[in-house]
This record gives sequence, structure tokens and C-alpha cells, in this order.
Amino acid sequence: MPVQTSDQKWAAQAAAGDESAFRELYRAHVRPVYWIAQGILASPADAEDVAQETFIVAWRKLPALELQGESILPWLATICRFQAANRLRQRRRDQAHTADAVDETLIPDSVSVEEQVITAELAARIAAEVGTLNDLDREIFRLCASEGYAYHAAAEELGITHAVVRNRLSRVRTRLRGAVKEVRDA
Repeated sequence: MPVQTSDQKWAAQAAAGDESAFRELYRAHVRPVYWIAQGILASPADAEDVAQETFIVAWRKLPALELQGESILPWLATICRFQAANRLRQRRRDQAHTADAVDETLIPDSVSVEEQVITAELAARIAAEVGTLNDLDREIFRLCASEGYAYHAAAEELGITHAVVRNRLSRVRTRLRGAVKEVRDA
């Protein structure tokens, strides 16, 4: 009989109503879910809200889940993307409603162009900075920040320790924050 992964075991127990098993799933995956939301929303506060909403939806839907792989993260990432898309739609509705209520002559046309330039510069600066990383750091960044792997999963994938992933990713994020700050201060 095949051995169950932690996610498979916790998901089955949580689906049966075991709150402590769900807490384990939450602890294991809240960080990658947050980073997925942050990548979509570009707002730490909204990303935190969406991460929480993701786990609320997951708790409700777990009894119907048939986990196909070893990890529950792809399923959580899908929920997160839907929640983030809902948040973006809500933002657009709120902005449209606010824009309708505000005199259009008070909103300078250059705001959207300026914001687009900053966003393009920011994306280019981050891409350039990621391009300067060594192969291992780039792989760690890709797995954890882009694909949402948990530290232990990335470590297993790369054949290194959890601590190496955590420490290197921390340094990469610090470096990227510096790059972001340079663009925003310019």
C-alpha cells in the first residue's frame, strides 16, 4: 500500500472535520498562498485577506476534495487565484464607482501613463535582478516565489536543506526589495 504524504493525510483528516489537521495544512501552505496572492494583487493587505479567504473556502470545500497528487498546494493556488481575481474585480468596481462620483477634470490623464511606466520599469528591474542571481538562487526563487512551493518541497526538489532554501530566499527577497525601492525612489 502506498505511503500517504503529509498533505494527503492532513487533507483526509481535515475533510473529516479535524481542525488540528487543517491547522497543519494552513501552517505548511499559508506562505506560498500569500505570495501567490501578493504576486497577483501587489498589495500586502489584500494578499493577507485573500490568503485567509483561500483557507476559509478550502475548509468548506475539503470534504468534496479528491486530492490527485501528493500536495494540496495546486488546489489551494487555484482557490487563491480565483479569490484574487474576485478582489481585483471588486477593486475595479470600487474604482469605477468612485471615478463616476468624482469630477473627471480633477483626475490628471498622466496618472495612468505614469503608473504604467513605473510598473514596466519595476518589472524590468526585477527581471534584471533575478537574471543576476546564481543558478541555485534563481531556481529557489522560481520554485518558492513564482510556483508557490513550500520551503520543504523546494528543498526536496533541489536536493538541499530547508534552511538553505529559507536563508537564500530571504537574501533574494531583500535584494529584490532594494531593486523595487530604487525604482520607486527614482
